[in-house]
Amino acid sequence: MPNPYEPTARVPLGRSGLPVTRLGLGLAPIGGLYAEVGADTATDTVDAAWDAGIRLYDTAPLYGAGLSEIRSGEALRKRPRDEYVLCTKVGRQLVSGSEGQQEAWAEDTGLVPVFDYGYDGVMRSLEASLTRLGLDRVDVLHIHDPDDHWDEAINGAAVALRELRDQGVIGAVSAGMNQAAMLTRFVRADAVDCVLLAGRYTLLDQSGLDELLPLCAEENIGVILGGVYNSGLLADPSEDARYDYATVDAGTLAKARAMGEVCARYDVPLRAAALRFSLAHPAVSAIVVGARSPEEVTDNVAMARHDIPAELWSDLHRAGMLDEKAPVP
Repeated sequence: MPNPYEPTARVPLGRSGLPVTRLGLGLAPIGGLYAEVGADTATDTVDAAWDAGIRLYDTAPLYGAGLSEIRSGEALRKRPRDEYVLCTKVGRQLVSGSEGQQEAWAEDTGLVPVFDYGYDGVMRSLEASLTRLGLDRVDVLHIHDPDDHWDEAINGAAVALRELRDQGVIGAVSAGMNQAAMLTRFVRADAVDCVLLAGRYTLLDQSGLDELLPLCAEENIGVILGGVYNSGLLADPSEDARYDYATVDAGTLAKARAMGEVCARYDVPLRAAALRFSLAHPAVSAIVVGARSPEEVTDNVAMARHDIPAELWSDLHRAGMLDEKAPVP
């Protein structure tokens, strides 16, 4: 029987039918997230993912104020277009200026993002993304973080995306957020084919279990998980680690380290357990993990393939570290 956790295995992204690899590459880091990357390293990183068999790629205009899309497009344009699934996002227009430049991005493009979830704004956003990518289509278009913009997103962006899908311009309509509650609203409104849930179904936070993941399984809505390391804490639980893009608090750090101690008893890296756990829910088609170098891509693939004994999950359950409803491999 094929290994359901093999990172290069392809599965359908819910009812969209798009064939995605179980492990995808998150392209925020090559936009200069927290530190400069540079064009050459960015290309090498995407090339390493391709050579490893990864065929799911996720970017956004926000990432590096356009740099991620430019760099990922340069790397992917040389690849057969029908052999990979490319996701980008709408909800932010990039405009000239310096005011509002976000500190998270280390490489200045002279552009800054402004929110726009309207119908016309979405159409302009996709056109600009295709220009930066140098491609004629994307496969999945996510409505990006509309936390405070529900009305505009559901009545503007979602309408535009469904039209684009019905015209064959995109393959699937999605929303991507760091919360599960509003994604649940999108699914209940029958507004999306798939969702991108970041940080809410991990070893440290299983709140996606409350409603979203069971509903997606029932409705055959494909789920892509991002943030499965919770901004790095589950990759390296050190005192200077980030959790949900901010400095980690003492309690969360202690829990991550306690999980790491359980994993160490079985010679399993904590990050390997983090990847495997997130893939185990039946609603989850794929996870996207960011990388800023070929070495990080290689490590992600190796961690996704790491053998993990069933006893490890039993120990985490007995210690009360996992939700009792959470399925394990």
